[in-house]
Amino acid sequence: MIVCISRRDFLKAAGVGIAAAAGAGELGAAETFVIDRPNIMLVIADDQTYLDSGCYGNKEVKTPNIDRLAREGMRFERCFTATAMCAPTRQQLYTGIFPVRNGAYPNHSRVKDGTKSIVHHLKVLGYRVGLVGKSHFGPRESFPFERVSADGIAKFIARDSRQPYCLFYASHNPHLPWKSGDADAYDAKKLTIPPYMVDTPETRRAMCRYYAEITSLDVEIGKCMKFVDDSPAKDNTIFIYTSEQGMQAPYAKWTCYELGLRTALVIRWPKRVKAASVAKAMVQYVDVTPTLVDAAGGKIPEGLDGRSFLQVLLGKTDKHNELVYGVHTTAHIISATPGGYPVRSIRDEKYKYIRNLRHTATFRNTMIVSDKENFWKSWVRKAKTDDFAAKRVNGYLNRPAEEFYDIVNDPHELNNLSSDKKYRPIMDAMGKKLQAWMDQQGDKGLETELGYKKKGRGKQKKTGNKRK
Repeated sequence: MIVCISRRDFLKAAGVGIAAAAGAGELGAAETFVIDRPNIMLVIADDQTYLDSGCYGNKEVKTPNIDRLAREGMRFERCFTATAMCAPTRQQLYTGIFPVRNGAYPNHSRVKDGTKSIVHHLKVLGYRVGLVGKSHFGPRESFPFERVSADGIAKFIARDSRQPYCLFYASHNPHLPWKSGDADAYDAKKLTIPPYMVDTPETRRAMCRYYAEITSLDVEIGKCMKFVDDSPAKDNTIFIYTSEQGMQAPYAKWTCYELGLRTALVIRWPKRVKAASVAKAMVQYVDVTPTLVDAAGGKIPEGLDGRSFLQVLLGKTDKHNELVYGVHTTAHIISATPGGYPVRSIRDEKYKYIRNLRHTATFRNTMIVSDKENFWKSWVRKAKTDDFAAKRVNGYLNRPAEEFYDIVNDPHELNNLSSDKKYRPIMDAMGKKLQAWMDQQGDKGLETELGYKKKGRGKQKKTGNKRK
């Protein structure tokens, strides 16, 4: 997008002091010059496990548009959210700040008053920033998106060719209840049930409904791609698809396991990002805001937890984070474990260390209590006669103080190695790094989880984007 902007406004947006303008040349502050800034379209799913699209290895779910996007852009193999719940996930994505620091760490929560988001950061750079669909954030002052309807996307894109845009399309698919799409397009008897799930008729029928919603999501992505592809500025538009956290299933949503925290991320940027490329760099949702600000030519705001991975996008490096983190709290989850159940995790390129801070309690949530899709109960029944089912059910409900997994050789975390003494030195080292991160975040574990309930939603102390 070609933008005309005054020299003074550009220097302000880029974080350059007015004094620097005096020595920058003879142009007056009112004179203008041209800046080429990319448009941005970001589509976020709702509770989609990262593996569940064709380009991520699932050969049964129908996702032609996601797969085409991967052929035309860069697919990230290791992207993570720090919390496998909707509100904390979206608010860390939009703010670039981890959940405990920004205040939105329970579900249905909101960030601390005064926290700024990508809306503020891009508006300073001359963007209009819109949102279609699901919000799940607050307060409004921290996320002052322009609300756009689904049938208003084309108008929003074409409204002013002189001004760059950023549009977030937040789908409701494939969040429960799984009712959209054509479940009959999938044959339950022929499905390949993933190795981390218990194979029952109920599981198979539920997966058909879930896959149908993913296909509906894919249709939405296709429509968004067409809006962009039909616009004159297609080649100067960054198009992003990401899957959010895992589906509402055991070991996925509401956990710190890979199925919950790991997320799909595909980015297309014609002539800048190599088509059909694959990035192995570890990135997190908090990295997205600084990356987009960086790509827009702005100065990354101080105090963010995330770092720009623009150089990864441009193919100049395949390294980013050495460690990624996870934080889970049961506060405000429907039918949550009484008394709280905080979980924290740390992962490097090979190992995952999980700390269950109240492991003596029995883990539970609405999936276990209500079971709206009716497959958890089938796991419980099968567990009475099947060893694998018993291990999966018992392992989900009753957890040890520590868990440790070799992610490379055990990507679905089926074998907890925490009792193997040869891994103790690695566990201790990762545990210290996890504790250091918690300290930096102001995270006191169970005290932090229970403390949110006492303070109430939106009544936390102002901190803005500054680190404590």
